[in-house]
Amino acid sequence: MKLIECVPNFSEGRRKEVIEAIIDEARKFNVKILDYSPDADHNRTDVTFIGEPEEVKKAALAMSMKAVELIDMNKHKGEHPRMGAMDVVPFIPLMGTTMEECIELAKQFASEFSEKAGVPCYLYEEAATRPDRKNLANIRRGEFEGLKEEIGKNDDKRPDFGPNHIHPTAGATAVGARFFLIAFNVNLSTDDISIAKSIAKAVRHSSGGYRYVKAMGFEIKERGIVQVSMNMVNYKGTPLFRVFETIKREAERYGVSIVGSEIVGLIPMEALIDVADFYLRLENFDENQVLEKRLLEQIK
Repeated sequence: MKLIECVPNFSEGRRKEVIEAIIDEARKFNVKILDYSPDADHNRTDVTFIGEPEEVKKAALAMSMKAVELIDMNKHKGEHPRMGAMDVVPFIPLMGTTMEECIELAKQFASEFSEKAGVPCYLYEEAATRPDRKNLANIRRGEFEGLKEEIGKNDDKRPDFGPNHIHPTAGATAVGARFFLIAFNVNLSTDDISIAKSIAKAVRHSSGGYRYVKAMGFEIKERGIVQVSMNMVNYKGTPLFRVFETIKREAERYGVSIVGSEIVGLIPMEALIDVADFYLRLENFDENQVLEKRLLEQIK
């Protein structure tokens, strides 16, 4: 059996009826929805589902078409960077699949979606066709408004699939193949956004921080605090506890404390075991001591 994970992110986190309508499209196919996480401040929803490659592709395509129908990027505002109604569609290898298969799936999806919806698609991470497009942030720089001005005029913005112009309401979509990503946010006891941005700069790879960390500072206005919002793109290369400890030390320099952290979507058990091992200072610990891991092995 081949299993692929897909984690589409679409640009709506407030209108419940729109969120449900888009997710309902995936339910029409033979995939298992594991999680979805609307975020009102980011005005964005992450969905995680798994299934066999062809069914996953069909479900992602149906969701994307519905997002094009229901979301107008000209009216969209949110804390998270975005360039399209269906902003990103990554494919992740799970059981019996390879990264190469996910790269091919990403190309097939981008070709079909751009042809059906008229939305330009950019390939990123392992599916990238150019080194500068491996990093999603490079593709999305300027967001919907900036891309609208540049695409068709700047050859660097020419998409991998679809028209060389922005979709008037749905923008553009990034499609990729990647390793498992953990969306990890740390909340700080201040409303000073400059502090969150400074700490994000200290931990993200592009500005000299940790190799597998992408980070930005955001305001959480309804709580009167700020947040260091991160994508941990390889939790084995850079574990969560290492970044958490760095944020804690950096925050102390500003007289600020951590009020909490959160995981958006799903997280591998191995990543949490690493955190427990570090903070509990476990000696001679083996992951086979985890009950749930042994039970899952019996099920297989």
